[in-house]
Amino acid sequence: AVEAGKPVALANKESLVMAGELLMGTARKKGVSIIPVDSEHSAIFQCLSGHRRQDLEQIMLTASGGPFLDKSAEDLEGITPEMALCHPTWKMGPKISIDSATLMNKGLEVIEAKWLFDVPLEVIQVVIHPESVIHSMVAYRDGSVIAQLGLPDMRIPIAYALSYPERLPLALPVPDFVHMGSLTFREPDLEKFPCLALAIEACRIGGTMPAVLSAANEAAVHAFLNHRIELRHIGAVVQQVMGKHKLVSGPNLSDILDAAAWASRTAEEVV
Repeated sequence: AVEAGKPVALANKESLVMAGELLMGTARKKGVSIIPVDSEHSAIFQCLSGHRRQDLEQIMLTASGGPFLDKSAEDLEGITPEMALCHPTWKMGPKISIDSATLMNKGLEVIEAKWLFDVPLEVIQVVIHPESVIHSMVAYRDGSVIAQLGLPDMRIPIAYALSYPERLPLALPVPDFVHMGSLTFREPDLEKFPCLALAIEACRIGGTMPAVLSAANEAAVHAFLNHRIELRHIGAVVQQVMGKHKLVSGPNLSDILDAAAWASRTAEEVV
């Protein structure tokens, strides 16, 4: 679609995670608009709209924290797939539900945001926000912070991406802030959720490493869902595969696909 010069409503984060530089480079060359469907990236897109990019100070990417936010690292031992599939806010498929439980999903979204909005990694901050009402925020150099809020309902960002720049009447309620009472925020625990740290590191390294991260994680999640490893071992599998990888800098599409295939095979061996 991008090669054909068509505007794209992008729901597949893996394409940006694995080949963000190639995809966005092609989009710029073709003059194609890519409108994100992910609720967080839709929020960032809306918060950036109408503002000068040079005034941008920080992107605050919110995360619910998943079903095990308040569990200790020790309590994560013995977690079953059935337990991990129960997300407190969103109804999702098995793979993304597990990624949300390990915070790998948020790590993938960090990489996605870097390429989608053409910002340095250092500009992006992950903020745990259990209520999932603020879908993300953008801070500007004058100290102003602009946030996009709404009920956690994917119909909103999907409709926005498909109708942009218009807004469709969805007959959805506005959040009742009076009865909600309060919104809470906290810093992510990178020791308890090493997958987030691994994703940030893969983004920092660049090249084929994000593709390796994504493919190794997919294999590890599959192993967990089939009761072959524990939830807390997903990060360890990904870390081992990343440690074995021979990085290719400035990769082409073939390099990226080869790295992903290698990572899948290697993760299976590690498991």
